[in-house]
Amino acid sequence: MERTHRGSGPHGSVGGGKCGVRPTRLWQRAMVFCTAVTAFTFALPLTSGDAQPSTPQPSFNDLVAQARQLAHQIDTLSQQYDGLQVRLNETRSAAKAAANTAARDTAALAGRMQQVGQIAAESYVTGGYDPMVQLATSSSPQGFIDQASIMDHLQSENGAVVHSLQTAQAAANRAQQSAQQQATQIASLVKQMGAKKNEIQSKINLIQSAAYKKALFIANRTGRFPVTAPVGDSIGARALRFALTKQGDPYVWGAMGPGVFDCSGLVMWAYKQIGIRLPHYTGDQWDSGMHVARNQLEPGDLVFFYGDIGHVGLYIGNGLMIDAPHFGDTVHVEPVYWNVYVGAVRIPT
Repeated sequence: MERTHRGSGPHGSVGGGKCGVRPTRLWQRAMVFCTAVTAFTFALPLTSGDAQPSTPQPSFNDLVAQARQLAHQIDTLSQQYDGLQVRLNETRSAAKAAANTAARDTAALAGRMQQVGQIAAESYVTGGYDPMVQLATSSSPQGFIDQASIMDHLQSENGAVVHSLQTAQAAANRAQQSAQQQATQIASLVKQMGAKKNEIQSKINLIQSAAYKKALFIANRTGRFPVTAPVGDSIGARALRFALTKQGDPYVWGAMGPGVFDCSGLVMWAYKQIGIRLPHYTGDQWDSGMHVARNQLEPGDLVFFYGDIGHVGLYIGNGLMIDAPHFGDTVHVEPVYWNVYVGAVRIPT
């Protein structure tokens, strides 16, 4: 409602005492009236014109669900980042090999150019074929090949040597192109990784807000399933025993030990302890062994989750696994996520 009386001055109609009443009594009446109106106004509920309605606060369960959703998104983005890192390492290795090949082929081309130049110079000395001098002193490899009449002459006299020059030229060109392609790919991967890192950090900033952080802390204090280390000397059991020693270590995206882990980093670290190297990426770990049926699971098998194979743990038995679950949590034993389970892999000896 409009507060038409609030703020009305006490002197609006009484300044000259026109009604024959003394100003002091009018003042007293005006003050009483204004006080009553003010009290009545504050007794009414505020309308939309006075203040915005308060936003309902989410319940504890809602906060936990939202926090865990953010944590899962961070874990998924982390695995995508790990995959980009694997490809970046591979591309850098390929770029190094391409650069070595380009250097070798360029040196071979220089040798062929010198050899053909010597032939050209000798031809000039013995036969007076003047264009050979130009050929011998040309600094452009392509210039050699473009001078068709000269090359035809040399081809007839020294076919094998000229052919080797042409071959070296083509090889050097291919090597240079390959090196450039690898450099472009590296730049693209680095850019993608930077964008992925920024996306992860934005979600971390959200989940570290006080409400989410407190909700996750309380929720993660319950539901632990301590187990004893499995017996046996199989590859999986041995790796699993190492993984179980890491209970309580924090989840850190992109980490692979020895004191912090993401999900694929824990699997990679555990198997590394027994001499088996796995890639630090769930997508590649999915292809690193033999796929086994759910009813054939054994301790140490890799169990994968979600349609994008974005999470992995190590199976223990009795429906339990050990994993680095998500941001804000630690390595621990918990029930297998059967509702989002996609399959399992057994690492061969």
